[in-house]
Amino acid sequence: MRRNDILLRFALLIILAILIFLVNPNFGKPANLINILRQGALLYILAIGMTIVILTGGIDLSNGAVLALSSCVAAIAMERGLPIMVGIIISLAIGMICGFVNGVLVTQVKIPPFITTFAMMYFARGLAYIFSHGRIIYGFEKSFRFIGTGNIFGIPMPVIFSLLLLFIFYIVLEYTSFGVNIYAVGSNSESSRLVGINVKKVRIIAYLLSGFLSAFAGLIYTARLNAAEPVVGASFPLDAIAAVIIGGTSIVGGEGNLFGSAIGVLICTVIINGMNLMGISSLWQQFVIGSIILIIITTQTYTKSAKINIPILRSRKIESFEK
Repeated sequence: MRRNDILLRFALLIILAILIFLVNPNFGKPANLINILRQGALLYILAIGMTIVILTGGIDLSNGAVLALSSCVAAIAMERGLPIMVGIIISLAIGMICGFVNGVLVTQVKIPPFITTFAMMYFARGLAYIFSHGRIIYGFEKSFRFIGTGNIFGIPMPVIFSLLLLFIFYIVLEYTSFGVNIYAVGSNSESSRLVGINVKKVRIIAYLLSGFLSAFAGLIYTARLNAAEPVVGASFPLDAIAAVIIGGTSIVGGEGNLFGSAIGVLICTVIINGMNLMGISSLWQQFVIGSIILIIITTQTYTKSAKINIPILRSRKIESFEK
């Protein structure tokens, strides 16, 4: 993704923020700005996983349901007296297993990603209802709640986690062979296979990471609300997809950037927050975000920015891929 594209989206974010501030100065209050970052942090953790999957040419509609399942199981474990760390490990393991199953079904069984993750969405949500018996599980220890409600030097923990994950996965995508392979597979899977990249392995790991991040987000969400329930996260997949597309990641794969996705998350969050402050209906919020997505996809199509290209692979035998 070109630097100019990121700067353009950042400029859009600044313009939106200024316009909302002029209409309602409460938008600029420190408490509200921190609230925007806190709300956006959870969505961004999911958007990191969604970005990785979409970069490979896939999609993940199951992240909200995986979030619900993993958080409910972790809550049940802690409710029954298991140590907090055990509950956290169980939650992350469930997320990774769901992601791994998605990846295997897509690569080995060759079920389209949309169908695979759509089925996993119902499967994981159903298990969440079965394990929790449809009830809300609440009342956790303060040490666990700290990851969702605590702060360090005034910075909310969810924001710290999202920034840490941004740094880690930015390094992974930009400076490791796995990151190079992610972009290569999304640009042209057949060319990637011919030059020796294990396409199936790359895609399985991508879905596994999405499942892991979904579970991680579920832990933060549960700690913040001090409750876990199977119904949560129904809109999260579409919210994450919207943020990733607005951030400039090509829906066909091979082109995108985590910083762009971060800006996309902030654009969505700022729009929702600003319209709430102005008392505008949530129906209009969805309309505005949908309109932005259509404009961006149309622009990508006509400027050929969605054309599948792969950059020079740094200091490797492979120098370029062509569609």
